[in-house]
Amino acid sequence: MSLKLYNTFSGEKEVFQPLQEGRVRMYVCGPTVYNRVHIGNARPAVVFDTLYRLLKTQYSDVVYARNITDIDDKIMKAARENGEEIAALSARFAQAYFEDMHALNTLQPDVTPYATEHLPEMIAMIERLVEKGHAYEASGHVLFAVESMEDYGKLSKRSLDDMLAGARVEVAPYKKYAGDFVLWKPSADDEPGWDSPWGRGRPGWHLECSAMIKKHLGDTIDIHGGGRDLTFPHHENERAQSCCANGVDFVRYWMHNGYVNIDGEKMSKSLGNFRMVNDLLKQYPGEVLRFALLSAHYRSELNFSADLLDQAWRTLDGLYGALRDTQDVTAAEVDLGDTPFMAALNDDLNTPIAISELHQLARELNKAADANKPALKGQLLAAGALLGILQMDAETWFKQSRGGDEISEDEIEALIAERQQSKVDRNFARADEIREELKAKGVVLEDSREGTKWRRE
Repeated sequence: MSLKLYNTFSGEKEVFQPLQEGRVRMYVCGPTVYNRVHIGNARPAVVFDTLYRLLKTQYSDVVYARNITDIDDKIMKAARENGEEIAALSARFAQAYFEDMHALNTLQPDVTPYATEHLPEMIAMIERLVEKGHAYEASGHVLFAVESMEDYGKLSKRSLDDMLAGARVEVAPYKKYAGDFVLWKPSADDEPGWDSPWGRGRPGWHLECSAMIKKHLGDTIDIHGGGRDLTFPHHENERAQSCCANGVDFVRYWMHNGYVNIDGEKMSKSLGNFRMVNDLLKQYPGEVLRFALLSAHYRSELNFSADLLDQAWRTLDGLYGALRDTQDVTAAEVDLGDTPFMAALNDDLNTPIAISELHQLARELNKAADANKPALKGQLLAAGALLGILQMDAETWFKQSRGGDEISEDEIEALIAERQQSKVDRNFARADEIREELKAKGVVLEDSREGTKWRRE
């Protein structure tokens, strides 16, 4: 079963063929660490984590890199406003990012390069671009000359005129062409800077990914991912720098996830509708957020709302319910192989269809004869693991906090014990009263021959 991926560069879905057999190199743009990340930042982390899990089932050598931008004008501005050292602020928010992404069940990338640790590589790349006539020095800056690259704009499908018409380009008198972008810029005395052939300064934002990819993954990589907003100018400029400096193709498959909208509107600072991952985690388990992000195809826009999260939670309750009802069944080790679930993921990471197959597996598990339960449970758990869900013990899942002022587990267990004693004493009125009291507090009791189970709802 061949893996097919939509390649932004070609505009088509293509059969994935790595540059070297059995070996995959993937790079995804990470955060600029000046604040907590919002749910839009979490989408590429979850999407490409899922792709990483899938690739590891098919290739023996997969290396996934995701960078940390720890030097940027936004970081400098936030540090000044906080009265904090830049390094301290960036380290704090990098750690916060790792914690948020861990809560979403994302695996740790194999390589996590920091921009500030790769200044020699960036300076070396600039020197090669200058030597080859693709960059020039002007007023303490070094700029990439976009007109020197014949197919600049091919990734984002834009001509130079189109780029200038609506582009986010800085108009400056020292540029030979308005669309040229900064590789190196001077730093003031109170700004962070590094010595270079062009004076003390710091790199432009686009440069860091090109330099880190070359160092850790090579001149040409298999997959480069990120949000759709990065296609231009960031990824277009990465491609220009790397192709011109290294003289070879840069990326074989470009992948971009769609935007996250909030309650039907584009998420933006001007609308004040940002949803920070850390805030959402106070109300919902990370697995619910992850499931919600995977509920739409990664290339589609995702309408993020409380309704979506509540629906995701209910859906996960159903899947965990099937596992809870078969907690005494030992799951068989299974190979998902040519199952419909794998077919969906191999078709450009079609997670909505894959999720529908999870529902089917849960239904079959609920109805299966005892002899068939181990294999079905094994399939459900293996499929869940590829999506990064169903990672928790089922009993624990139903007992975790659901937000709000909740009754504690100890109080619940005490009331259940009192209810059991009331039944022994034939005080059925009190037993019923306890059931209703717990129900009013969001706790549902489930009686069986094995005893009483409970879950929050």
